[in-house]
Amino acid sequence: MIATWRKKRTEKRVAKRGFMKKTNMELVIPSQFTCPISLDLMKDPVTLSTGITYDRENIERWINKGGNQTCPITNQDLKSYGSGITTIDPVLIPNHNIRKMIQQWCVENKEHGIDRIPTPRIPVSLSDVSELLAKITNSSKLEMENSSLCEELVTRVKNLASESDRNKCCFVTNGIGKVLSSAFLELSKGKNAKNASTEEVILSTLAFFLPLDVKSKTILGSISSLRCIAWFLKNGSLSSRRNAVFVLREIMKMEEQEKVEILLNIEGALEGLVKLVKEPICPNTTKASLLTIYHMVNNSSSQSSRSRFVDVGLVELLIEILVDCDKSICEKALGVLDGILSYEEGVKRAYNYALSVPVLVKKLLRVSDLATEFSVSILWKICKNENNGDCGVLVEALQFGAFQKLLVMLQVGCSETTKEKASELLKLLNVHRDIAECVDSLDFKSLKRTF
Repeated sequence: MIATWRKKRTEKRVAKRGFMKKTNMELVIPSQFTCPISLDLMKDPVTLSTGITYDRENIERWINKGGNQTCPITNQDLKSYGSGITTIDPVLIPNHNIRKMIQQWCVENKEHGIDRIPTPRIPVSLSDVSELLAKITNSSKLEMENSSLCEELVTRVKNLASESDRNKCCFVTNGIGKVLSSAFLELSKGKNAKNASTEEVILSTLAFFLPLDVKSKTILGSISSLRCIAWFLKNGSLSSRRNAVFVLREIMKMEEQEKVEILLNIEGALEGLVKLVKEPICPNTTKASLLTIYHMVNNSSSQSSRSRFVDVGLVELLIEILVDCDKSICEKALGVLDGILSYEEGVKRAYNYALSVPVLVKKLLRVSDLATEFSVSILWKICKNENNGDCGVLVEALQFGAFQKLLVMLQVGCSETTKEKASELLKLLNVHRDIAECVDSLDFKSLKRTF
């Protein structure tokens, strides 16, 4: 069955390119020069232990991203070399003869618009990786004299890893995350201003190798490392701020209260995160900032720390973002807002903000199930704290159709916790239904039951 599927796929690709594999100039590409996987001209031909030659990029994608350990043509198991954590599968032997033949063929057909393929770079070896990592460790411990050397070494590591997925995997399996994190920690302990450039390069390289392992995140969670990352978050260039928030997101994912409190006590750290949300660099940076704040909100314990989330104007900012944002950002913003409203100060701020109820009601049943659950939780926290018999918030929720939406949500289906909160909200709203009520039919468009 697999062979049949491969045959059909090959036939389709050949049909798209023409039966004779011709270029726009009716030039026939020799079949031995094309990769069996992509049917395109090979740029870096390598031969497997089965004797079949492929383009390196395609076969590495087949092995690394596809998780395959067999030859695509013969379906035989591939041989590997090495042992332990340094094992790399499989053996890819550069086919220099085929490459030279392809380059010669390209030169001969230059007048037909064929560009000569460049000679590929040699993949990094295990010994080269080990040597580079050892040099980075040694140079970071002597930052006063070897800061520039450390920067050069880290830059070389990033350049090598960028050349191919194989190189990147080789660095990861040999512990590049721990080495870079330790180097960053050593440099952050010193007060030498010359180290800033090296620290920036290390931070950029750490962001390139994400996600990080637990040991690396533990090292980066130290006081000096967090203080240095927070400095780049607040005072660095756009790329430095972007890399800083990506690394902070990884650290905060550990959900350790101690690290959250350390970061909150660093001057300008929270303000830097809020600034990335208020003045976004790109969608990925905004999402990373919201996720970082989310973990901080849900793992903060002290009263002073909780008050800071409200004092920086995060409640109003998040509600304004919800007015017009995509699904992913909406879910993350609602998650952060739900966490902040677990505190009394957050509930008061949201209660007094005019856009809170209208925006939250509009998000019900419109974005996703997760966004709906967060919205119900937030509305429940606001409405249950109605003070002194004032029914302004409840009436406003009724006017924007909250009652009908909650009824439909219960009929469609939701989690038990959300169902309890929705039922309690319905009881609170039902008392004031005679005052005002309306519904927007567009909110129920294309709604389907889960059963």
